[in-house]
Amino acid sequence: MVRRLQPGLVKKLTKQAGIRPHRNGLRYKMHVRQGDTVQVISGDDKGKVGEVLRVLPETSQVIVAGVNIRTKHVKPQREGEKGQIVRAEAPLHSSKVMLYSKEKDVASRVCHTYTEDGRKVRMLKKTGELLLPKPTKKKGN
Repeated sequence: MVRRLQPGLVKKLTKQAGIRPHRNGLRYKMHVRQGDTVQVISGDDKGKVGEVLRVLPETSQVIVAGVNIRTKHVKPQREGEKGQIVRAEAPLHSSKVMLYSKEKDVASRVCHTYTEDGRKVRMLKKTGELLLPKPTKKKGN
């Protein structure tokens, strides 16, 4: 769900910290990205570690593998088909997760630093581990 707002209201709301304008409304600034390893720091799944499958910046939520599992009972749609129980990960708020270092087994906040070649990269504050971006595939190849 994307909130569409009037231009004047967007300008007013963007003065709040962490909220940025986007062509479809507002998007929240996120400290995690898809593919990051995170640890849940509050809620029923506190302490669980998983990989971020999807980031939802419009609602400031993330979907983490194996965390916040919800059960849905699906009725049969056609004759002869059986009903089933589907288990899937539901989104949880991004403030409930922290980036996690697999090497040191510790959760940490994130900061930004520069590499020797001048690129800005993310770094875990506790361990100093760099979170390098994954190489992107070119569309032409």
